Amino acid sequence: MRRTLQSGLPSSLAGEEPRPSELLLGSTWRTLPAPALSRDAVPPTGTGRRAAGGGRGRGGRGRGGRGGRTPEGAEQGPGAQQPGNGGGARSPRVSSMASASTSKYNSHSLENESIKRTSRDGVNRDLTEAVPRLAGETLITDKEVIYICPFNGPIKGRVYITNYRLYLRSLETDSALILDVPLGVISRIEKMGGATSRGENSYGLDITCKDMRNLRFALKQEGHSRRDMFEILTRYAFPLAHSLPLFAFLNEEKFNVDGWTVYNPVEEYRRQGLPNHHWRITFINKCYELCDTYPALLVVPYRATDDDLRRVATFRSRNRIPVLSWIHPENKTVIVRCSQPLVGMSGKRNKDDEKYLDVIRETNKQISKLTIYDARPSVNAVANKATGGGYESDDAYHNAELFFLDIHNIHVMRESLKKVRDIVYPNVEESHWLSSLESTHWLEHIKLVLTGAIQVADRVSSGKSSVLVHCSDGWDRTAQLTSLAMLMLDSFYRSIEGFEILVQKEWISFGHKFASRIGHGDKNHTDTDRSPIFLQFVDCVWQMSKQFPTAFEFNEQFLIIILDHLYSCRFGTFLFNCESARERQQPNPVEQRYMELLALRDEYIKRLEELQLANSAKLSDPPTSPSSPSQMVPHVQTHF
Repeated sequence: MRRTLQSGLPSSLAGEEPRPSELLLGSTWRTLPAPALSRDAVPPTGTGRRAAGGGRGRGGRGRGGRGGRTPEGAEQGPGAQQPGNGGGARSPRVSSMASASTSKYNSHSLENESIKRTSRDGVNRDLTEAVPRLAGETLITDKEVIYICPFNGPIKGRVYITNYRLYLRSLETDSALILDVPLGVISRIEKMGGATSRGENSYGLDITCKDMRNLRFALKQEGHSRRDMFEILTRYAFPLAHSLPLFAFLNEEKFNVDGWTVYNPVEEYRRQGLPNHHWRITFINKCYELCDTYPALLVVPYRATDDDLRRVATFRSRNRIPVLSWIHPENKTVIVRCSQPLVGMSGKRNKDDEKYLDVIRETNKQISKLTIYDARPSVNAVANKATGGGYESDDAYHNAELFFLDIHNIHVMRESLKKVRDIVYPNVEESHWLSSLESTHWLEHIKLVLTGAIQVADRVSSGKSSVLVHCSDGWDRTAQLTSLAMLMLDSFYRSIEGFEILVQKEWISFGHKFASRIGHGDKNHTDTDRSPIFLQFVDCVWQMSKQFPTAFEFNEQFLIIILDHLYSCRFGTFLFNCESARERQQPNPVEQRYMELLALRDEYIKRLEELQLANSAKLSDPPTSPSSPSQMVPHVQTHF
């Protein structure tokens, strides 16, 4: 429970500054065969089996060969194959950014050169004098305020507001507190108190953030002192509501490599051995005319013509036809994704859609049935018939079997996260901690998503069947299930570069609605399209990485940085709802820059032995638990 709460939030590590070994990424690439996740492991919040799977490096498939030596005294991660048994993957191709040299390890390489420390209350403390600014970042105003810290009480400081961030520096000699918040993180700004309010620090601003923080600033009551600060924050935190660009379009940072080129769909499908005799690459959607929320390049059955695809599109929600996401390197079963069929209340059928699913099944002659995993609860799938949707019935799809995974929709997930926020910030009611946590149902949802992904991965890994995954529109729960299953099956996606490609492919390229789900630059905090679907996916990845730390080339620090920039609007990675929306935007914003972490890859790998030794030592120590729930929940702090 402690780890889940920390992992799901873009926060700093709790308690104290992490040791270097804790920041290292658990790589198996150069010293061990790439491990598959164990079939016998279960998700931390539920039951189910991990699916085993071999990995493939970008340079080709590595099906056999010996792994490197394991450092003496170090333990291999769960599910890792023993050296000499084969099954290891080749080292993934390293991009040009990965070859960039770093003089020393720096967990915050994207930030300025100011020296930061994390205190025991989780608040960043900066030992330098200058206010950090990025290229293209301009100072708008500064004002003396009282910051109402939920941990240390009122702190006098000066707040600086730029077109990118809110930056508070303490003016008290006994406190070196620094608060650094990108304006993109802000969800709501409210005025606190009025001109006639009585009581100390009762007049000011209350700021609610998307990363679960609440910031309260008290100001002097005379002269409407908060008015200009309120107006400036509202203008630059919600630029789209004021006809202003997001900061990513103003960012003038320069990098050595264009981050948009890290994911090349042709190269990624070639890594999987595609196209082949059964699957082909089609550019039918190159102008986004077939489906405006799909990528330009799709992989479809070789026997399906472009005219077949157009007819199938008329029977799938949003024209999101079944297309290939991943193919197993040995048994050739596949993971296919799409949206729900448009069955409706009348139970409509479409012969082209039925034939198309049969063609998908027939790409592998060894299977007799196509397995369809509908992410929704069955009652929701039935209810969707009233709005023209539905599911694949046994009568229409004779060679397919359908299973419902009971994962709830975006509205349920949004309310669940709100409940988590209520119990962890700003105070924790320790006497009812466990029951309060259970009442949020957040861990229950994590369990259902992980269990569903395990079922997909297990079915494909066993060679029993190819799998088709969908929910309603195929861009929320579908992305969670396909990407998590691929992460379990293919060790390449558990590398730094591979994970970035996975996110770019299954989430950004296939149309997860980041702009709508996060609400970039939009002041309508009650928008029902907002939902923590990607945050939930990252939490699931974190759960997996904690069970199998040496099966991943990264740890929670990498995931936290990604979540930081999910909200920050500093880069272009997560700004749009789909690929076509990004292509229509000219000029493109600064390229996705979490790719800069590739520059640290060599340093991470050098420290693998240290990580393995540290893990071995931890396993030999008796488990410890926090003395109270308040120790479980860190102060949420964004480093960027």
